Amino acid sequence: MKEPRYLVNHMYTADPSAHVYNGKIYIYPSHDIESGIPENDNGDHFNMQDYHVFSMDDVNGEVTDHGVVLDVKDIPWAGRQLWAPDAAYKNNKYYLYFPLKDKNDIFRIGVAVSDKPEGPFVPQKNPIKGSYSIDPAVLDDEDGNFYMYFGGLWGGQLQRYRNNKAIECGHEPDDNEPALHPLVATLTDDMLEFDEEPRNVVILDEHGEPLKAGDYDRRYFEGPWVHKYNGKYYFSYSTGNTHNICYAIGDNPYGPFTYAGLILTPVVGWTSHHSICEFKGKWYLFFHDAAPSSGKTWLRSIKVVELEYNEDGTIKTIEGGGDW
Repeated sequence: MKEPRYLVNHMYTADPSAHVYNGKIYIYPSHDIESGIPENDNGDHFNMQDYHVFSMDDVNGEVTDHGVVLDVKDIPWAGRQLWAPDAAYKNNKYYLYFPLKDKNDIFRIGVAVSDKPEGPFVPQKNPIKGSYSIDPAVLDDEDGNFYMYFGGLWGGQLQRYRNNKAIECGHEPDDNEPALHPLVATLTDDMLEFDEEPRNVVILDEHGEPLKAGDYDRRYFEGPWVHKYNGKYYFSYSTGNTHNICYAIGDNPYGPFTYAGLILTPVVGWTSHHSICEFKGKWYLFFHDAAPSSGKTWLRSIKVVELEYNEDGTIKTIEGGGDW
């Protein structure tokens, strides 16, 4: 499929995390709603309150909505805002990882568990100890290890932390300083906690130096995703206020990763958030835009398009259709 396909038209969805389970594609997105909250840089207008799961037998086939699989009112430690989730499978259980503000309006990452990929999911009583910020993405390295990547700036609160500790006055580094890093940590065998202190994921430029905070077209902002291709680890992410989906390549799930290029140019709407998966011998990019809502950036729609590699392992850039 060379042209992107919208997948859901009866509700607004965003931030699609796609996985293949039992021969089907399962998508775990955010659920956008109109709650009347004015737009601001903290993202209060992204007032999501539940999750649906979607599945399909083929990328061109019918999409099944499995309904609400987790609601904010069912999470004991909940404050507000269920943002971009991800899922993983281990030991005959399915795990849904989600960012949610606690009762003190601090983002933590929670876990909910199900016997089925389509849920429903039962949340744990507390968030993951030591978790913070947003956008969990879990890599199954197929060697028994599972790695969670996370972190997002601005409304995602990543700028409020250094060395896994909250700082008194959250701020981004100066433009000439190294950019803030996303984080990674292995998960415990039961998939419910971090098995180590989160580590920085370093993204290097072509000279082997960490990307600078002022390199807005390339530096990390939010939305991490990691996949493997030909033995290499591909770390992809959103640049946020410059609206790109970029990627970097490394030899290790912890990094460092060297910047390699642009996967997706800006889409309609402010945010850009994606996932990548292989299905039936082809690779696909799942993402969203706000075109169906006439550019209301808090009312987005998920879509899919085929992703292609060049012979040298780089990824062919896909046009997002936005006008930033």
